[in-house]
Amino acid sequence: MTETILVHRAEGVTTITLNRPDKLNCFNGPMHDEVRAAIATAATDGTRCLVLTGAGKGFCAGQDLADRVRAPGAPPPDLGASLDARYNPLIRALKSLEMPVICAVNGIAAGAGANLALACDIVVAARSASFVQSFCKVGLIPDSGGTWTLPHLVGMARATALQMLGDKVSAEQAEAWGMIWKCVGDDDLMTTVHDMARHLAAQPTRGLALTKKALAASAAHSLDAQLDLERDLQAQAGRTKDYREGVAAFMEKRVPKFEGR
Repeated sequence: MTETILVHRAEGVTTITLNRPDKLNCFNGPMHDEVRAAIATAATDGTRCLVLTGAGKGFCAGQDLADRVRAPGAPPPDLGASLDARYNPLIRALKSLEMPVICAVNGIAAGAGANLALACDIVVAARSASFVQSFCKVGLIPDSGGTWTLPHLVGMARATALQMLGDKVSAEQAEAWGMIWKCVGDDDLMTTVHDMARHLAAQPTRGLALTKKALAASAAHSLDAQLDLERDLQAQAGRTKDYREGVAAFMEKRVPKFEGR
C-alpha cells in the first residue's frame, strides 16, 4: 500500500509531504495517524524547522468524503467526534510545536486543507495555488481552526464572505490580503521554502519557539497581559545558551553558531 506521507530529514529540517496525489492529498484515517506521528517525532529528534507540503498537483483538498459514506439507513457520522479525534489535535500539534513550521502550498488548498495550511507559522504558495473555504458547498461550517485563523489574517468582512460564498482565492490575492507570507513562481516554490527552512534551522530555535508562543497568545490578551507575558518569556530566552552565543558573537564581530538551546 502506498504511504500516505513521505518524510525527509536533513540539515535540521523535517519535510512532511502529503502523499495521496490521486486524491489531491485528502485526509483519511491512515494519513492523520502518519502525519501526527511524524510531527511527534520531529518534536523530539533534533528537528529545528518543519516543512509541510503536498505531492502532485494539489496541497490538500481537505477530508476524503469517501471515508464518510454510510450504508442506506445507517446513522450519519459524528463529525464533532471526528474533529475531536483527528483535526483538532493536528492543528494543536502544529501550533504548539516548539519550532517554526513552514507550509509550501503547491496547489489547491481546500476545506480543512486550506485551514491546515493557514495554521502553519509561515505560508509560501506557488503562483498556481489557490485557497477555498469549501465547507459551505456541502452544508458544513469551517473547521480546523478556520473560523479563528481566517478572521485574524484577513479581517472579519473578508473571512465571512469567503466562508459563506466559498470563493476561490488565488495565491497572489492571498499574499495581497496578508493571508499568506509570499507567492512565488511554481518552479521556485520548494527552493524558496527549503532555503528558508535551512536558515530557520540554523537560528536560535528556543527563541523562535517563545516568539511563536507570544504571538499565539496576543489575540486573547490585553496590552498589559501581553507585556507581562513578554517579560516572562524574555526571562526564559535570556537564560538560553543561544542568547549567550548571540551576544558573544556580536561582541566578537563573528557569525553566531546557534545550537537551538
